[in-house]
Amino acid sequence: MLADQADHVFGVDTHRDSLSAAVLAATTAVVEGQITVAANERGYRRLLGFAREKAPGRRAWAVEGTGSYGAGLAVFLQCQGELVLEVDRPRRPARRDRAKSDELDAIRAAREALSREHLAQPRLRGEREALRVLLATRDSAVRSKRAAILLLKALLVCAPPSLREGLRGLATREQLARAARLRISPTHSSEQRATTITIRASARRALALEEEALELQREIEPIVARIAPMLMAEMSVGAIVAAQILCAYSHPGRIRSEAAFAALGGAAPVPASSGQTIRHRLNRSGDRQLNRALHTIVLCRMRDDPRTRAYTARRQAEGRSTREIKRCLKRYTARHLYRLLNSTLPNPANSET
Repeated sequence: MLADQADHVFGVDTHRDSLSAAVLAATTAVVEGQITVAANERGYRRLLGFAREKAPGRRAWAVEGTGSYGAGLAVFLQCQGELVLEVDRPRRPARRDRAKSDELDAIRAAREALSREHLAQPRLRGEREALRVLLATRDSAVRSKRAAILLLKALLVCAPPSLREGLRGLATREQLARAARLRISPTHSSEQRATTITIRASARRALALEEEALELQREIEPIVARIAPMLMAEMSVGAIVAAQILCAYSHPGRIRSEAAFAALGGAAPVPASSGQTIRHRLNRSGDRQLNRALHTIVLCRMRDDPRTRAYTARRQAEGRSTREIKRCLKRYTARHLYRLLNSTLPNPANSET
């Protein structure tokens, strides 16, 4: 429990321009002081000075949004040797007035941290943060490319026959290449001219986004190879999948057990039994990017790995559905990856001492 690790707990409600903090006694949860500061370097120093004055001794900081508005504060406090914990948005009280303010939210964040048995550390910055921003940008490029291709195919449905017939029978890649080279003739009608321009623009956009995604992937690969070469050595784990796993896991000590890691990835079994039927179903919560990484690994191994194919055949003979088999494989994969990462990645707590 947090009360065993600290004498005072600071709850911090974070916003773009301001930070509201409340300090509570760890044993009694009584509010001992509150302050609101600007969300900048000067505000961070003012907040730390307030903490040292009002709460001498052991302190813990329950900060909301350590991956967004609270990221700067979390890094500053960790550099000052403070104990920083990540908390979700506090639950609102089930009361008629449902009172809300930044000060009340800060108090709730501190009390939420005091009431929990397990608390998470903020994710690391540095190379893990580099992977996160590269992945997010690449994912945006891939989704935008997909939207551009869908737009091109929708435009072809109603395009003039002379334009449609030359493109519709081609594979997507060849379709994009040929559409990007379309020319406009002075003899074209206004409809054909406009349709040609939009189809060409969509094809060029899709090709440019594909090149952007490949460029970002080339930036991701050396970072992953440097941080976790053992992860890249695993079957069906490429650079993108490895980066998604590293972003969710962050570092040893953040996730308390392999069961918690499986729950984070949405791979922990959820009981769905009724009457004499005993079964489990897929978990729809957790980090969906980590879940997607586990799903990709399982699909590739079901196709290419002899041991996984033998396991699949055995479970099918027992009457298991393909969905249930995938659920089991994702759980086993999460366990293996957690143990691999926990035993091979350096612990930042040890490197500081």
